[in-house]
Amino acid sequence: MKQIIVAGTGYVGLATGVSFATIGFKVTCVDIDESKINLLQKGICPIYEPGLQEALLESIMQERIEFTTNINQAYRKADVIFIAVGTPELPDGTANLTYLKEVAKDIAINASKDLVVVIKSTVPVGTNEVVKQILKEFAHPQLKIDVVSNPEFLREGSALHDIFHGDRIVIGADHPQSASYVSELYKSFNLPIFVTSVRSAEMIKYASNAFLATKISFINEISSICEAVGADVEQVAHGMGLDRRIGSQFLNAGIGFGGSCFPKDTSALVKSSALEGLELKLLKSVIDINDYQQLKLYELAKLYFGSLKDKQIAILGASFKPNTNDIRHAPSIALIKEFLKAGAIITVYDPIALPEVNREFGDSVKYSNDLYEAISNQDAALIVTEWNEIVQAELSQFETRMKQPLIFDGRNCFNLEEVQNTNIQYYSIGRKPVNVNLQIAQKL
Repeated sequence: MKQIIVAGTGYVGLATGVSFATIGFKVTCVDIDESKINLLQKGICPIYEPGLQEALLESIMQERIEFTTNINQAYRKADVIFIAVGTPELPDGTANLTYLKEVAKDIAINASKDLVVVIKSTVPVGTNEVVKQILKEFAHPQLKIDVVSNPEFLREGSALHDIFHGDRIVIGADHPQSASYVSELYKSFNLPIFVTSVRSAEMIKYASNAFLATKISFINEISSICEAVGADVEQVAHGMGLDRRIGSQFLNAGIGFGGSCFPKDTSALVKSSALEGLELKLLKSVIDINDYQQLKLYELAKLYFGSLKDKQIAILGASFKPNTNDIRHAPSIALIKEFLKAGAIITVYDPIALPEVNREFGDSVKYSNDLYEAISNQDAALIVTEWNEIVQAELSQFETRMKQPLIFDGRNCFNLEEVQNTNIQYYSIGRKPVNVNLQIAQKL
């Protein structure tokens, strides 16, 4: 049986390793982070992802997966190595390939037999060739090491579902033998496999994320028009989505996208294109719209109150989306920073991500893992993440617990007719305000 090594135990690497172990492969996951490996060796998943903890424990019990910091030993026994290390955004918006290059060099130095290196990390076009050059420079000249691009298309919060029920598996390879080798690994997943050139595979990842980000910024632009002319963006989006050429996914108006993929990948595509002498005006606008949209609730609150100094504000939801503890580029972070600058007193509620928020803000904000406690005695509640606990909340609790029942809903969680039957002043995105002072509504 082929020995699969996964370099990197972050979100993509761990999900990849566990998924291959689940279908019966022997997998070794390697990482230089000793604390993370210690947790994994004990069967403790260091990231929050539905179903991953259970799948991890099952694979450990079946002795199909192991974790180590001994990269030398792991790479020596490898038949195939999946590189899934981070490529974080640099200050100039380009992708940081430092970790990827370090792994490539370590593989080359320690490889003891022919193998295939599969890059799952999201990388700019041409990166596979850089890795191939590193391998050629440092590996034994008699070894044959090929590089294959295999971008991931996982959604945080549903990674395991996407792995086993995805739309396609993209494999970019220069040699048919390597493409067939990696395709065979994925045979048991029973998903369509699309084989293309390496550079096209690299571009497919960036283009896919950029397109989805564009849909989000587009519907957010439309939501502003809807507010101005009195249309309802949800009805507009539904009517648009009925057109099969458009589709309904990613047409949910709100306060913008966040996370580790859309912001980073869209920015990286713009920056890498600039290096080629190209200006991506559309994607620049997508980023600008998103930056504006993330602060929309802050701007509404500022217009409503005038001064935000000493106002008690509840931020409901901190992760960039439900079912994850990831706060990277989350709208909540930008909002909290602005409210703190304005002198507001912030209480943050999130069922999972409070430890991450605490690492970002420390004692400068208050924390609550109880939704109704978080809104008690608050001047305003801002809905930032559409967790089920928030969507299913009792509106009567907002009426009775808050200083004044005032909600700025950045995710359009509540039915307007239901809110109409309460005393809650309610502002959402691209829909008419409910139970509001007309004079204030016109100002907003």
